[in-house]
Amino acid sequence: MMKKLHRPLLAAAACALALGATVPGIAKAKDAKKEPSAAAKAARDFNKDPYPSSYKPYPGAATALVGATVFDGKGGRIERGTLLFRDGKLVALGGADLAIPEGFQRIDATGKFVTPGIIDAHSHLGDYPSPSVQAHSDGNEATAPTTPEVWAEHSVWPQDPGFTRALANGGVTALHVLPGSANLMGGRGVTLKNVPARSVQGMKFPAAPYTLKMACGENPKRVYGGKGRAPSTRMGNFAYNRATWLKAQDYRRKRDEGKLESRDLAMETLVGVLDGEILVQNHCYRADEMALVLDMAKEFGYKVSAFHHAVEAYKIGDMLKANDTCSAVWADWWGFKMEAYDAIPENAGLLYKAGACVVIHSDDENGIQRLNQEAAKAQGDARRAGVDISDAEVVRWLTLNPAKAVGIDKLTGSLDAGKAADVVLWNGNPLSNYSRPEKVWVDGALLFDAGNPKHRPVTDFELGQPGEGDVK
Repeated sequence: MMKKLHRPLLAAAACALALGATVPGIAKAKDAKKEPSAAAKAARDFNKDPYPSSYKPYPGAATALVGATVFDGKGGRIERGTLLFRDGKLVALGGADLAIPEGFQRIDATGKFVTPGIIDAHSHLGDYPSPSVQAHSDGNEATAPTTPEVWAEHSVWPQDPGFTRALANGGVTALHVLPGSANLMGGRGVTLKNVPARSVQGMKFPAAPYTLKMACGENPKRVYGGKGRAPSTRMGNFAYNRATWLKAQDYRRKRDEGKLESRDLAMETLVGVLDGEILVQNHCYRADEMALVLDMAKEFGYKVSAFHHAVEAYKIGDMLKANDTCSAVWADWWGFKMEAYDAIPENAGLLYKAGACVVIHSDDENGIQRLNQEAAKAQGDARRAGVDISDAEVVRWLTLNPAKAVGIDKLTGSLDAGKAADVVLWNGNPLSNYSRPEKVWVDGALLFDAGNPKHRPVTDFELGQPGEGDVK
């Protein structure tokens, strides 16, 4: 039989409970919170990268570039500018009157041009390396419509000769490597520093977020429809995507409630997107499909960081601006499949006019070597359509805007003090067909110098090839 408590004691107990105290002899109304399972803890820690970057900057010298025309990557232009960098970081940018501290190596850049390092937001280097043979085809896990569990970095071959070609010919200091577009959800993308390394970890851009490659339109429905399975239509593409996002929402709920019984690598990637930790990069051509994808993103609570290829983006520039979604586009590729037929060369210019984020990308081992020329073509087509865009703004399409699209704009992409000293010295205006990189620095280290054979890197793969007069 329960003993009766005196009224004063009851009152004291009620007061103590209200204050959160424990009163002897009186149990708390709420049960202790259940500890999450080991699987739930591991799933919550998905962003604690099990394959962290081991990148270490190469040695560099304190450097002053003096007298060049400088495009700062943000749309600014400085004539007879001075750029200072030291210890891998940009120190200051100014005019001819900017003081140069003692100990800086002075490079006379009079008559030349300086930009931030070029960034390719859509590359398959390393995953589809040169030479292009079936044994090197590692960019598409085309065995299921959704494969978010795979990571592009696990296919990257650091000896791909394309890396050094992009550095020397295109001034590319960073690139975003994506899985291919056979699948609706192709896997994680990775951002790399364009430096020689023994493994992909030695190239991984520290602090760069992971991305999720998605694809809509012809590619997934052709690949899987051709196998006699879903999806074989555009409506099938969306149904499959939505069903997969529902599973991801359920997985996140179980994770948050501590009820997961086992980890699911695919779901961890998708939950990373829902949590805002992983950025969506969506291959998409048609304007109507991009609009539908934006609706799907709102339905499930994620953001599309960039549409890639986006040949009809000019039709929905206002919508893309409102959603703060970049368009990574070509200058003038078109007509190679049905969904590419309504492409126009004024695409980038019209997007710019609408106030949307424009990125010039390659998706090609050769195009990555001349992104500056592709941007110039887009600028010329815009001008002929009555949209006049300054050289400094066009350089932004190759530097700060791609950095924003892949989530590294706080670290690189413009010549702001404190950012990485990723810098290109061009022998002429970078938007001229006749201009080439003369020197390229990555984190302040001179990795390419057109005038010095010691700074013309080649990969281990090329070093192993027989040359003239060698035994074959």
